[in-house]
Amino acid sequence: MKNSSRSYGVQKNPSSYLFRRCVAAAVIVMLFASSGITSACSKSLVVSDKTSGQTEVVIYNWGEYIADDTIANFEKAYPEYKIVYRTFETNETMYPNLSNSYDVIIPSDYMVCRLIREDKLQKLDMSLLPNVTANMDPMFNSVKYDLDSTVSDSVMSYAAPYMFCTVGLVYDANKVTIPADSTDPKVLWGVLFDAQYKNKVGMYDSMRESVGVALNYYGYSLNTTDTAQLDQAQQLLLDQKKTMAPAYGIDNLKDKIASGELVASEAWSGDHQVILSRIEELGNADKIDLKFALPKGSNWSVDMMCIPKNAKNVAGAHAFINYMYDPAVALANCEYVGYSTPNTVARAMLPDEIKNNLNYYPDAETFQSLELFYTNADIEQAYSDLWNTVKASS
Repeated sequence: MKNSSRSYGVQKNPSSYLFRRCVAAAVIVMLFASSGITSACSKSLVVSDKTSGQTEVVIYNWGEYIADDTIANFEKAYPEYKIVYRTFETNETMYPNLSNSYDVIIPSDYMVCRLIREDKLQKLDMSLLPNVTANMDPMFNSVKYDLDSTVSDSVMSYAAPYMFCTVGLVYDANKVTIPADSTDPKVLWGVLFDAQYKNKVGMYDSMRESVGVALNYYGYSLNTTDTAQLDQAQQLLLDQKKTMAPAYGIDNLKDKIASGELVASEAWSGDHQVILSRIEELGNADKIDLKFALPKGSNWSVDMMCIPKNAKNVAGAHAFINYMYDPAVALANCEYVGYSTPNTVARAMLPDEIKNNLNYYPDAETFQSLELFYTNADIEQAYSDLWNTVKASS
């Protein structure tokens, strides 16, 4: 979560990264074996119900946000359950679908707070979650998740952290020059508004992240409701859309960066690692020198496992959440998706250059320089109006 020169350790030697992934995979297999969990090579995340007597556990998660074999391994460990797995791209596209029944959902912190406020979540039964109690970093118990202290203090009663990340700039250092060690948001985000990179930059098609970039560029709070500041951010995004023609998206941006189509983009820190792997797969490691830079005042966020009020399989939901906190499972997911794990035992098993990288696992000083997204009626209305105006512009 840091700066342009302190690049993520694996990118200097991509081949060694693949080697470490293979070693990590071997470690995971041994851990599964020692914990009685067998491995399965399944590429499908939606498992057909071919066994009578199973009950469904419906999971609603971000795209590309779980290891290939986690679902199959869960079903081996808990043969009474069949997973139905569905995905979303942003918190805002997830939210209107919650009238459907899901057993586990994985929204970000600010959306969790909104759902608590709207009484759409049920409290977790911690007696059914011994892995969470044993392995979760206690830091997450003291985070201020909401401006309303009552809501903030209740978050950990409703949610178990799944992964966390920061929002920064990924860029090809062969095409984009940034001063060494810069954390200045105007310098770093300025790349995304620089006319020389027209048609070559990416922006998340996600309200809070992209509005956050514009606010951070000017040094404003990511949760401001000051009309003048929001107007300034809106104009920056309108001008960018008109003059820069950025590529909007989420998962599709990873491939565009890995192929060299884009030279810079805003990115969640975990996506940096994913893109590095894709650059290798495409044979572009000698062409693209991908780095990650974290602007001061940028966002960090926690995606959390929750059980909606209308869940039909509460027991299965608790079994799934507890399973995800098994250190072997948490390590497998963390290694696969590239995001930071709140599981202290799994983190300890990561290579030093990953677990000690402040871009991915911030220290207290780095956390103090970052900001969570907050939500309330005023913020939702102001930011929705801003983003809708940008999206509707030509």
